[in-house]
Parts: sequence; structure tokens; C-alpha cells
Amino acid sequence: VQLVESGGGSVQPGGSLRLSCVASGRIFSLYHMAWYRQAPGNEREWVAGIRFGNDDADYADSVKGRFTISRDSAKDTVYLQMNNLKPEDTAIYLCRATVYGPSQYWGQGTQVTVSS
Repeated sequence: VQLVESGGGSVQPGGSLRLSCVASGRIFSLYHMAWYRQAPGNEREWVAGIRFGNDDADYADSVKGRFTISRDSAKDTVYLQMNNLKPEDTAIYLCRATVYGPSQYWGQGTQVTVSS
């Protein structure tokens, strides 16, 4: 499975961004995708995840109510809509896919910077 993230950028506090993660390859065996983030000097942090089939979503407490994860099965794409961004949201955001087996795959990441 190959994952390509996009949509990162620089925004002011209170702004919004939508990240995309396009999957290709063994996508027929995907059953879960998630977004993580990693800020300089910090460990990688789970942000949100979505289960295929029922589209159940889970969020870290730090983003609950501000971020929304969704997927478009026709485009093999998972999105992360980020609203009311804060400086502490600044990080590289990475997409992870889990396939039956199980095996996990990671994208290369996209930078999000929130600063005034």
C-alpha cells in the first residue's frame, strides 16, 4: 500500500486546513486508516482514526470537536478537516493504513504550521 498526503500549509490561529491521504496498491485489504502527527522533539501522536465498513471515527481529546476524519471510498482517500487550528497543532501530519494481516503502512507526511 502506498500513501500520499497533501493539503498542509501555513495558517493563522483559528484557521482551517483539509488534509488528504490517497491510498494505492493493496487497498482491497484496507480496514482502518488514521492520522498521526509529530512535532519537533516530540513523540509521534495519534490524532484520529476511521474504520472501514461502518466509518466509525475516533479522536484524540486534544482535537475532538475541531477535527473531522472522513473517507471517500470512490477516490480511495481519507481526509482530515482541521478547524480552529491552534499553534500547538503545528506538526508533520502522517497518514497510516492498516490492512488485514495485519500490516501497517505510512505516508511521507505533510507539514502544518499554525502561527500568527
